[in-house]
Amino acid sequence: MFSTSPLARITLFVLFTLGMILAACAPVAEAPVPTVSVSAPEEAPAATEAPTEAPTEMAQASAVELSGKLIIYSGRSEPLIQPVIDAFKAQYPEVEVLLKSGSSSQMANALLEEKANPQADLFITTEIFTIQTLAKEGILQAYRPAAADQLPAEALGDGDLWVGLTRRARVIMYNTELVSAEEAPQSIFDLSDPKWKGQIAAAGSTNGSMQAQIAVLEALIGAEKTEAWLNGLLANEVTFFGGHTDVRKAVGAGEFKIGLVNHYYYYLQAAEGSPVGIVFPDQGEGYIGLVSNLTSAGIINGAQNPAAAQAFIDFLLSAEGQKLFAELNYEYPVLPGVALHPDVQSLDAYRLADVNLRDATLNLDAVFTLIEKVGLP
Repeated sequence: MFSTSPLARITLFVLFTLGMILAACAPVAEAPVPTVSVSAPEEAPAATEAPTEAPTEMAQASAVELSGKLIIYSGRSEPLIQPVIDAFKAQYPEVEVLLKSGSSSQMANALLEEKANPQADLFITTEIFTIQTLAKEGILQAYRPAAADQLPAEALGDGDLWVGLTRRARVIMYNTELVSAEEAPQSIFDLSDPKWKGQIAAAGSTNGSMQAQIAVLEALIGAEKTEAWLNGLLANEVTFFGGHTDVRKAVGAGEFKIGLVNHYYYYLQAAEGSPVGIVFPDQGEGYIGLVSNLTSAGIINGAQNPAAAQAFIDFLLSAEGQKLFAELNYEYPVLPGVALHPDVQSLDAYRLADVNLRDATLNLDAVFTLIEKVGLP
C-alpha cells in the first residue's frame, strides 16, 4: 500500500477517491481502491453537428501509418469527446478508438487500480487537479506535443507528463429578470455582500474548478484572505451544488439571482433561451483579475499503444481539434489563432489573474486543509 499523503483528504472531494488508497506502503495491487464517485460527469452541450472540414494537406501528410486499439479514459462526457474522436479517425482510419467515460474521479480511480497492469492509453480530464495527482503517482509518461512551443507555459505539466487542452474562465452569471447589469457583482469578493444573502448558487468543495479557484486565491492573496472569502460565502448562505449544471439551471429558472460558474455554463444556459447575463469579474484597478482552469490530457505509463496516444494528443492540440472544442462547448483554445465560437467573448479584452495555474494547483495539501477547516460543503 502507499504511504500517507495529503491525498487522504481528497476522499471527500473530487479527488478523495484517489487519496484513500495512499494508506501505508506496499505494492499497488495489494491495496483495494475505494470507488466513490463524488463529482458529476461533465455536462455535454445540446447536440450540434460537428464541423466537417477536410483535413489539411499538412494533416494528411502527418497521418503516418498507425493501427491497433487506442483506449481512452475520459472525464469529459461522451457526446462532447466523440466528435473529436470521429475527426481523429478520419485521419487515422486504421486506429480503433475505444472510449470509457465517467467522472474524472472515477476514471482516475480506475487508472490507480490498474497501475500494475495498465488498460488505458490516454486520460482526458476536465481540470488539472486530478491529472497533477496522477502524475505524482507515476501513472503518466512523458510526451512533448508537436504544438508545445506554441502553448502557454502553464499548459505544460512538469516533465511533460500532461498538457492543457482548453481554458475555462471563472465567471459570475445572473438572472437578468432579477438583477440588472449595473447592480450585478463585479468581483468574486462581492459575493459575500449581505445584499446577496441566500441568493447565490455555486459548485461546492467536490468540484475541480472550485478547488482550483481556491488554490489560485491562496497563491494570489494568501491563505488567510482566502479563508476569509470562503467564510464570507458561508456566512452569506451560498447554496453549494455538486456541479455547475444545477447552478446554471437554477439561475436560469430564477431560483437564485447569482451563480459562480465556468464561463461556458453561461453560454449553455443562454442557448436554451434563459434570461441570463455574464460578468468577467475582478477587472477593476486593484482587483486580482480573472481566474481560470485548464482541461488536460496525459498518456498512461505502460500504454499498449503510445504512438496512437501521442497522435491523438497532437490532434487535440491541432487547429482542427481546438476548433472542435471551441465550437462544440464554447471553450477557449490554448493554441493561439483558433477562432472562438461566435457567441463567446475573447479573453483578450480581460486581465487574467497573474498566477501560474500549473504551479498554483500543485499544493493540494493546503487547498484541502483549508476546505476542511472552513467546512465548505
